[in-house]
Amino acid sequence: MPKGLRELGIDFQSPAFIADPYPAYDILRQASPIVFDADWKLWFVSAYEDINTLLRERRLGRDMEGAPKPDPHTPFGRFHHNSLMEKEPPDHTRLRSLVNKAFTPARIEALRPHVSEIAHRLLDAVLPRGEMDLLADFAEPLPVMVIAELLGVPEDGRAFLRPWSHAIVAMYELSPSAEDARKANRAVSEFSAYLQGLIGERRLAPREDLISALVEAEEEGSRLSEDELVATCILMLNAGHEATVNAIANGMLAFFRHPEQYDLLKKSPELIKTAVEEVLRYDTPLQLFRRWVREDLDYQGFHFPKGEQLALLYAAGNRDPARFPNPHSFDITRQDNPHLGFGAGIHYCVGAPLARLEMQVAFQVLMERLPNLRLAARTVEYRPNFVIRGLKALPVLF
Repeated sequence: MPKGLRELGIDFQSPAFIADPYPAYDILRQASPIVFDADWKLWFVSAYEDINTLLRERRLGRDMEGAPKPDPHTPFGRFHHNSLMEKEPPDHTRLRSLVNKAFTPARIEALRPHVSEIAHRLLDAVLPRGEMDLLADFAEPLPVMVIAELLGVPEDGRAFLRPWSHAIVAMYELSPSAEDARKANRAVSEFSAYLQGLIGERRLAPREDLISALVEAEEEGSRLSEDELVATCILMLNAGHEATVNAIANGMLAFFRHPEQYDLLKKSPELIKTAVEEVLRYDTPLQLFRRWVREDLDYQGFHFPKGEQLALLYAAGNRDPARFPNPHSFDITRQDNPHLGFGAGIHYCVGAPLARLEMQVAFQVLMERLPNLRLAARTVEYRPNFVIRGLKALPVLF
């Protein structure tokens, strides 16, 4: 078994890896699907079956007694402490139940006509130009506008959402810097103050929006505290658009690089649902997620001591040939496609139905309105991140 990533020639921060991580994942999976890396102090897990099993293993979790955590006296630390994503049962069960009461499938599906209207409006604004940055002009604003409207954030506050979110999610990379922490704390502080104002307004005068629903949600006599309300709104605004932005842009790049698949989707729009699932599998926006070892765990001949961390490489699992035939092929007709794009187990992404809806609408509207859409650059660059995979820009002509 290799002693670490360096021995295999894998560097998660190299430009070559950022541009295309999938060959490295193949090397890692073939060498040892579970490997401890002393530099990162993480167990990396790269085979689909292992990831899928370990995501459901309750001796692993997002939180653990004694685990190092952000300083609770800082804005980011308070957010982290109260975030649904960082909780384990029973706190996770209570918070998720309250969020589910507000974030219902019916509420999401009812958004479809409105999501389509926003998508058309965004294209109306760029049509006279004959070109755009598909990322900045379409993929970014669409989910931001949708989740903002769903929550009830007024238009004058929406311009701040993307910068705030960018600063906060940088803290989920493998090695955030002190400058990342400074920016995240400032973003959480500003974001929290803004949301507290909106929450106060909704307590006095509820509306038909998600903030009002979260304020009113109750489960067995329990409501969200003020800190939990703020953290939940921040999480939903971040998680409600961050992955979708990148999924739309990464997906369109995949279509540009596989024009026969785009032509197939145009001819057979009924394939839109399987196309969205294939986009999420093929170039996964969230490349990994971490879990603490909450109790000593023996698995497949490996011993995971309590207090260590596993990095579950979703993107590697999604290209595992043991689970997906021809895993490096982009095939929008793929039927058996239980990808890991939204995780699994109790932390399965609560926003998955919204992300799927937005991606379906985005691809459909782009196909209908811009039949001659094409890439305007020979090469594209990804952001220098690893955990959250997204492009810097996606210039197109139409």
